[in-house]
Amino acid sequence: MGRRGPDLTAGPIGKTLILFALPLLGSNVLQSINGSANAVWVSHTLGESALAAISNANQIFFLMLGAMFGLTMAANILIGQAVGARDEAMAKKVVGACTLFFAVASSLVGLAGVLLTPAILDAMGTPGEARAEAVAYLSVIFIALPLVYFTAFLMMAQRGTGDSRTPFLFSIVLVLLDVAFNPLLILGVGPLPRLGIAGSATATLIAQAVTLLALLTYLYRRKSILVLRPGEFHLLRPDLTIIRTLVFKGLPMAFQMMVISLAAVTMMSLVNGFGAHTAAAYGAAVQIWTYVQMPAMALGAAVSTMCAQNVGAGRMDRVAEVARKGVIFAAIGTTVLVIILELAKPLVMHAFLPAGSEALPIASRINAIALWGFIPFGVAFIFNGVVRATGAVWPPLLAMIIALWVVRVPFATALQPSLGADAVWWSFPVGSIVMVTLAAGYYRWGGWRKARMLPTADKVEGEAADTGLALPIEEGETA
Repeated sequence: MGRRGPDLTAGPIGKTLILFALPLLGSNVLQSINGSANAVWVSHTLGESALAAISNANQIFFLMLGAMFGLTMAANILIGQAVGARDEAMAKKVVGACTLFFAVASSLVGLAGVLLTPAILDAMGTPGEARAEAVAYLSVIFIALPLVYFTAFLMMAQRGTGDSRTPFLFSIVLVLLDVAFNPLLILGVGPLPRLGIAGSATATLIAQAVTLLALLTYLYRRKSILVLRPGEFHLLRPDLTIIRTLVFKGLPMAFQMMVISLAAVTMMSLVNGFGAHTAAAYGAAVQIWTYVQMPAMALGAAVSTMCAQNVGAGRMDRVAEVARKGVIFAAIGTTVLVIILELAKPLVMHAFLPAGSEALPIASRINAIALWGFIPFGVAFIFNGVVRATGAVWPPLLAMIIALWVVRVPFATALQPSLGADAVWWSFPVGSIVMVTLAAGYYRWGGWRKARMLPTADKVEGEAADTGLALPIEEGETA
């Protein structure tokens, strides 16, 4: 097989999981530092209204990212199962079909974002003093969106081959460029224009373009199986079987991200009703929450890739052990971070909000109530990552819908008259407890163990696919 990462179907599971997850954690840390640095620059140079603008704008941006996240994750699992089954031909077919698909789809999503942004900001009730800056920021961000999507696809695909180190290294390049250009373009240093809040988005555009070009160059020079060469360009023709699998398996994961983002947008609209100070405090709290979730997110992605390769290799015994150790590591890692951030709360809050800001005590109150709820939510990441790796993608989506839209949003809305803003903050741990309960229940009793995405995996196991709550599979179709 072509150049690929370490074999995730052999060796000690705990050590392999940690070594594979560490670069993912590093990438998450870098992205969070990037977002935090942008927030710090915007807050301290342009004021609280600009921070509120970015908080509102990012909710829409993450919503649009969620539309593609599931598809990149489906591509990751497809490639992972093909690599685990030692099927290079299938891996190449997946790369060709996905390259064409993402080029077209990312352009359409970017266009939709540009057209719908003002209406969505209005529907969210974005504070008037922040609306114009939010529109200026997003108008540039959506131009960069196709670059963001394609870079994410390539990095996801590399992890599917077992290589999490290379995406981490290029994430360093991406973040350094973004952080360096942010103040230069916001303030107009030297010959560069003073773009204000749009400068933050322009820095992202430049960083994404340079990183994508460098990544493609690296992959071609390394003869990676993830890039096509002369004689292989025919694989860019749409393969309806792969695209159908990509869509039917990817869309539920995309919907899951969109469900999260839509819930976040709804929560943001509730927060906006309490004024700009509360919106700024919430924006600062969200920055902290990204760090709390990082260990579980990295482990969830690592677990999903490891399980996908082991499913392709027919090693379901290893899948169970990956799940067990992933849950232990996620619970410990998230708990430690929650404790550290709670102890360092005053110092951390001052990093995102100016001294003397009226938003500071509000942000402290938010974290005192909501922060611990990310421990059960982190464990749910692991269970969902395991079941998704086999192709059972609908149960995590249904569990997320129940936790967020049947529990969290109604809880915050119904109790707001009596609890005020605290109803919003308490809805986070309540929803998380429901989420982990549903995820653990399906992991224990669900039919995910027999689900598959590729015919190679079915041949290894010698079993018909049973997707549980996923789409029904007709005779002759792959799961």
